[in-house]
Amino acid sequence: MFNDEKTGRPLREEVKGAGDLSRIDATIDGGKFKADWASLSRMEPPSWFADAKFGIFTHWGLYSIPAYRNEWYSRNMYIQGYPEFEHHVETYGPQKEFGYKDFIPMFKAERFDPDEWLDLFRRAGARYYMPVAEHHDGFQMYRSELSTWNAFDMGPHRDLIGELRRATLEHGLHFALSNHRAEHWWFMGHGREFDSDVREPMHRGDFYWPAMPEPDNQDIFSKPYPTDEYLEDWLLRVCELIDAYRPELLYFDWWIQHEAFKPYIKRLAAYYYDRADEWGSPAAICYKNDGMAWGAGIVDVERGGFSQPKPFVWQTDTAVARNSWCNTTSLDHKSVPEILAALLDAVSKNGNLMLNVGPRADGTIDPEERRMLESIGAWMDVNGEGIYGSRPWHVAQEGPTTTADGGFSDQEASAFTSQDFRYTSASGSVYAFQLVPDPKGHALLTAFAPQGHEGSAFHGVISGVEELGVGPVPYRCTDRGLEVDGLKEGVGSTGTGLPLGIKIEVE
Repeated sequence: MFNDEKTGRPLREEVKGAGDLSRIDATIDGGKFKADWASLSRMEPPSWFADAKFGIFTHWGLYSIPAYRNEWYSRNMYIQGYPEFEHHVETYGPQKEFGYKDFIPMFKAERFDPDEWLDLFRRAGARYYMPVAEHHDGFQMYRSELSTWNAFDMGPHRDLIGELRRATLEHGLHFALSNHRAEHWWFMGHGREFDSDVREPMHRGDFYWPAMPEPDNQDIFSKPYPTDEYLEDWLLRVCELIDAYRPELLYFDWWIQHEAFKPYIKRLAAYYYDRADEWGSPAAICYKNDGMAWGAGIVDVERGGFSQPKPFVWQTDTAVARNSWCNTTSLDHKSVPEILAALLDAVSKNGNLMLNVGPRADGTIDPEERRMLESIGAWMDVNGEGIYGSRPWHVAQEGPTTTADGGFSDQEASAFTSQDFRYTSASGSVYAFQLVPDPKGHALLTAFAPQGHEGSAFHGVISGVEELGVGPVPYRCTDRGLEVDGLKEGVGSTGTGLPLGIKIEVE
């Protein structure tokens, strides 16, 4: 065990043989899961995941220091003609004199308090937390035996992931990790195109290595093809994370879809699932698009979702800002009602929402994002009984506004109305969430029209209706549906504009 110097509490497990590939294969040979899709597709997502519904994601690293445009600063500052290139030269000097690596001494995390973060995330209503352990830039936010380019050996000289793991578990949340190392194959490659600090000699373990030419990064057969040396390093790094921090979920960005990763992602998944089986704590990999075979992990849709409910649990990851995952000086924040509508849309269709915030370089949470999380938490305190542990009802949604299938659909807010509802079921009750409260306190739920009317299939007895956080409200069953009056706007108060929860008791 490695302990927190201040608290004495464990941060991570001891890892022996971090660079030993034979150890990984021996674990697979002796385990239940093998490195093939037939075996891996028999995994079961952790039971808690389908009940959790809401998690927090954070992007925090060296890119938080320039805080300019977005978290791809390390790539874009080396692309001549890009805004980041010009900004970097004007602010820090030429890249050959001040490169991305020179941000490391500036990354001190001097005001970082993991318990303060987790207090906030728990108050926001999150049931799991996922920090990025290593982004495309290649800087590890944890103590590593495989590279010295990490936050323990440099910068703040702290095992930041270890501290966050300890705080997460002590606050009763499930701990997950995100690794974006795959894209590092080409992420720093533009620095070779002019006189910069990205230059030879460059060897495995170096910060910028391998800095290959960037291909069409959506081409899953692109060349130069990742080498075995690079892929083995990727595998060892992720296995080190698994052994040291025992995450209950692992998340990968899109480039593991590349053909070269296929044998390695299978080895990684088998090792992870076998280790989790040893610990008696089921785990899952969250993947995008078709990065893994069907059933070998949890489907994730970046900044989007599905138009209809799914028979499988899934996740959408999105951010409080439209234009960046990390803290910047030009964030375009979403509204809290928009975020809650996205949560309800996902939950009604058997999904979870993982919401990203971007801490500042010093380790503090942006005041506006803190306010947003606290507002979400206040709403969840009132409406959570229709969220946590819920399952889709036989009707997921009604109203004129629907969401599209696929990712990156959050660049503009959906124009929901007071006729738009999302449904869930829990503990024998049905919950209807009016995405935009009606100013007159009225709701018409056409899903409850008698069988044969308005295309409805409802043929049951309603014994009571209440507004969550308020109490019983007047209702009547008509041929049009269930009509409810006397609703307050928002969480029991007028003018909030937050989605409104209605509980329907059906005998």
